[in-house]
Amino acid sequence: MEETETCPAQRLLKMLSGKWKAEIFRLAVESPLRFNNLLRQIQGSNKQSLATALKELEEEGLLEKITIKLKPLHIEYNLTEKGKALIPVFQHLEGLSQ
Repeated sequence: MEETETCPAQRLLKMLSGKWKAEIFRLAVESPLRFNNLLRQIQGSNKQSLATALKELEEEGLLEKITIKLKPLHIEYNLTEKGKALIPVFQHLEGLSQ
């Protein structure tokens, strides 16, 4: 039996809860993400926790993983349309915390 959420924001908060997800989302709003750049930008992060957060954000449909086939081969993460639609809500939540 699936839980029903009484508050529309509850789903968003669940999607962004977890280690580094909100920070990753905020950085994705600014520009495409690369894994090694994230390691440098997010102090205290490690490869395993970032990989897990990126995978979960991708599974939620907020990020898309794009393989750039130029040499050297690299991967970028971009916000999906679903992720872009959540930017105003995310910015509002950020504004409330200031």
